[in-house]
Amino acid sequence: MTGQPQVIVMAKAPRPGRVKTRLHPLLGPTGSARLAAGLLAHTVSVATASGFEVTVAYDPPDAADDISAFVPSGAGMVPQPPGDLGERMGAAATGPLSSGRPVILIGTDAPTLRVDTLCDAAERLERTDVVLGPAADGGYYLLGLSRPVPAIFALGAVWGGPTVLLDSLDAAAKEGATVSLLEIRRDLDTPDDAAALAADPDLPPELRQLLGVTA
Repeated sequence: MTGQPQVIVMAKAPRPGRVKTRLHPLLGPTGSARLAAGLLAHTVSVATASGFEVTVAYDPPDAADDISAFVPSGAGMVPQPPGDLGERMGAAATGPLSSGRPVILIGTDAPTLRVDTLCDAAERLERTDVVLGPAADGGYYLLGLSRPVPAIFALGAVWGGPTVLLDSLDAAAKEGATVSLLEIRRDLDTPDDAAALAADPDLPPELRQLLGVTA
């Protein structure tokens, strides 16, 4: 495949009680929703600053009004279809890949994601089939594909567990796909993540404020 990738942001509507539930003991439902909104805004800002085409795939399907405030002019919006995370990511990736374009899928949980990370992933996709950004919890914060690799979306019950990255590497290997790994980054899902990221100088000030951390 050739050309610039399409970046797809997999986003949840930042509704209290529905997002960042593991952070409720630290922030409560409302504070967790505000943090989720901040993470969504940060992720979309990084994606659009990359200069690549950006689409926000949102969940649930009735959340267009919740999400549109975070999507700038020029970026697209599509609802996520039913299914587990792998099925939804696979559906989002189908359009670009079927038209011969690479695709980069990102969530909104990595607060230290930067533009140069996306550019690095795009460069690697020129010479490899799969690019993964490992997360510290055993998952990944970025998935790039330069060709279809269906097995990587068919992990079933392991989504959200500590072996997602390893299982994804195994799935890619079974399809003969080449893989390149980016730097490890920490997702922001738990109070332990919040404590670790509070000491990270790359944590954006607006997210630091939402966590109640002073500089």
